[in-house]
Amino acid sequence: MDEAVNRGNWRITRRLFSAAIPCALAAILTSQSGSQEPRSAPHTPPPDSAYAGDQACAECHQKESQAYFATPHYLDSTEPSAKTILGNFTPGKNVLLTRNPGLIFAMIAADDGFYQSSVNIRDPQNLTGQAEKFDVVVGSGRHGQTYLYWKGNQLFELPVSWWTYTHQWINSPGYIDGEAHFDRPVAPRCLECHATRFDSAPPPFNSYRRDSLVLGIGCERCHGPGREHVERERSPHPPAAGSPGIAIVNPARLPRGRQLDLCALCHAGPGEPTAPAMSFRVGDAISDYLKISAPPANAPVDVHGNQVGALMASKCFTSGKLTCSTCHNVHQTQQNAAAFSVHCLECHSIRACPRYKQLGESIRTRCIGCHMPVGKSQTITSAAPDTTLQAEMRTHRIAIYPQPATR
Repeated sequence: MDEAVNRGNWRITRRLFSAAIPCALAAILTSQSGSQEPRSAPHTPPPDSAYAGDQACAECHQKESQAYFATPHYLDSTEPSAKTILGNFTPGKNVLLTRNPGLIFAMIAADDGFYQSSVNIRDPQNLTGQAEKFDVVVGSGRHGQTYLYWKGNQLFELPVSWWTYTHQWINSPGYIDGEAHFDRPVAPRCLECHATRFDSAPPPFNSYRRDSLVLGIGCERCHGPGREHVERERSPHPPAAGSPGIAIVNPARLPRGRQLDLCALCHAGPGEPTAPAMSFRVGDAISDYLKISAPPANAPVDVHGNQVGALMASKCFTSGKLTCSTCHNVHQTQQNAAAFSVHCLECHSIRACPRYKQLGESIRTRCIGCHMPVGKSQTITSAAPDTTLQAEMRTHRIAIYPQPATR
């Protein structure tokens, strides 16, 4: 089989990159108020001129920027390269077999980029499969990666993703195993949580102004557009620190509800948009932009589900001042579960835990594993022959669960 696949890969490469093939594959790609108080929803995405860019932020905030530029948030979408694409392009490892014995997908690294191609291996002399280029990498790789491609100014999901758990190529979410399609459009609501900014183009709904797409979750995604702030800081008389004149938002100074709303934009599930994508500004009320359904009681919550809602349903939230940033420092790379337990012990004594007599001091690092257990995702899944692959996610409803987890 490997030999046949390798011969097929060679023929695909020849077909893709011969001079006879036309090069039709696409190549990649209001100033901020200083007020920290809640605002009414503007429902108008800020223009490109309102942004300063991450490097301008890094000039003054080197410590925060250096750490943040290595986080999964910042790396959540990138341009394709041998470094950013985690998938294996080694012959024999660069294929996805499907339940259709006549269909495979081949991933090819070429001089001008990386490609995915559907291949009819029953008729290798008459290769008619579709081939598209990796144009956008989505996902830092903790769970996996999905890839997008441009067709004109429309953005589509490629049919094959990378699965970090088993280090293999898999069917992308939403695609049916054994079928060759490249037609799943990327909606603005999806892109809104995986990029810093973009401008939508006239319909269809997955059309964008390609040169407006800024990948990754940059500084201004959570602090608001920063050009006015940078210009004021560089002026001969910069505003006093913490004053409204700084023209930037520090989320830590927002009311508790508005802090949660900022996280809820991407961690409360897809929701039902009620305003244009990218019109939410830090400090706004999420209810002006998304209709969010409350999670069912005791239900596990996906990363695409309402994590913020699950947290808010926890007794730890209702009895205190807990916010997302109580445990998460977004400027740093994610800690492991054991390290998060220290936050629990700020309010709880380990001796009060019923399992303390059994586990002793070792329980000090097990709070998260027991009270926020890992479960199988119901939304981040991949269809595979005879099974469904499910990403593993940690619930954000802090509670007492019947069978404590070990992670």
